[in-house]
Amino acid sequence: MRQSGLIHSRRFAPLFLTQFLGAFNDNVFRFALVIFVTFTVAERTGLDTRVLVVLTGAIFILPFFLFSAFAGQVADKYEKAALIRHVKTAEIVVMGLGALGFWLESYPFLLAVLFLMGLQSTFFGPLKYSVLPQHLAPDELTGGNGLIQLGTYVAILTGGLCGGLLASLGHDAPLAIVAAVVGIALLGRTAAAFIPPAPANDPRLQVDRNIARSTWTILAESTRDRPLFVLIVLISMFWFIGATYLSVVPTYGKVLLGADEQAVTLLNAAFTVGIGIGSLACERLSRGRIELGIVPFAALGITLASLDVWLAGTPPAPAGVLTPALFFSSPHALRLFVDLAVIGACGALYIVPLYAALQARSDPQWVSRMLAALNIVDALFMVLSAAFTVALYELGVGVPGVFGVVGLLNLGVLIAATAGMPEFRARARALLGRSAAG
Repeated sequence: MRQSGLIHSRRFAPLFLTQFLGAFNDNVFRFALVIFVTFTVAERTGLDTRVLVVLTGAIFILPFFLFSAFAGQVADKYEKAALIRHVKTAEIVVMGLGALGFWLESYPFLLAVLFLMGLQSTFFGPLKYSVLPQHLAPDELTGGNGLIQLGTYVAILTGGLCGGLLASLGHDAPLAIVAAVVGIALLGRTAAAFIPPAPANDPRLQVDRNIARSTWTILAESTRDRPLFVLIVLISMFWFIGATYLSVVPTYGKVLLGADEQAVTLLNAAFTVGIGIGSLACERLSRGRIELGIVPFAALGITLASLDVWLAGTPPAPAGVLTPALFFSSPHALRLFVDLAVIGACGALYIVPLYAALQARSDPQWVSRMLAALNIVDALFMVLSAAFTVALYELGVGVPGVFGVVGLLNLGVLIAATAGMPEFRARARALLGRSAAG
């Protein structure tokens, strides 16, 4: 089934809409909170805005470290469609509390709500990915994962835009944010009601409520199958790269290009445009199968585009404000936009087959817990991304240099992964041979 047919399928469409609305709502709330922190909390408290924003991100990620193992066990033990509905019901409550926090303009209260949002996302992640192999045929997994990735990035971009817009409404902002986040949560719960049943993978599983022990057990189990662990590390590397670039692109746009808010948004949109192109192309290139041969070429594309940003160097000091109307007449801005779009497209071609392979190759009784292990490693890599970026800045590396260093690091990871999993080389050769024959 083609992706155009899959998106209308009763087996897939409700899940796609549920996850899209969830990701959209998360980013409406988070970006509204960032604006609130930047323009209200920092002024009231005199604290460093950068510290407050980093704290906000850390609070959201913390539940992934603490509760992913427990969430993975629950997802394997119980019927997943019902669990998704419970999680989406909890989202309505959490967003209601968030609305109250914005109304009260209480930063500590909003941080507590953000933690609960991260907790809700921690439970939803293993569910949405482990449902796919139950509802889709093997030749639909690549297309389904491509659509999920596309929907997620569109939700991140549009949710961030909406959150920033709502937070900028002045006195009307709290009411607007209240209506938006609660309304979107209600729509998500409605969509979840139509997800078909997904039987438990291991109904006799004894859930270990000891957080430290269960986390260690799941991580240790994920390392026993080396090819699966390689897939996990490569997926997490993608999130490391994405988190790094998304954190430095606004600085590149504002400081080096002199771009205004709308022009910086164009740079962020380049990622999404690329992800969309790559997600839609992935199924066509893989011809309906889970094709790991695409991954080395996609990783090389990410590295080459990253190195091109570095080779472009620091642009001349801006003569004025770079607006959207002037954006594409600026050679440096246009070059950066193209490079970011290429990184996004190659990123989709890179990550979609990896997700599909991890879902298809995991033990059916362990698939949710394997995805929970992935969540833990993802969160670790995103934290490392922030520390790594700060360290590069402290060493005097500029923003273009960050792209160069990360591009080379990605190349090193690719070489190590290919050595540890020769299938990448074999599938890449087969893919080249098939393309030449076709």
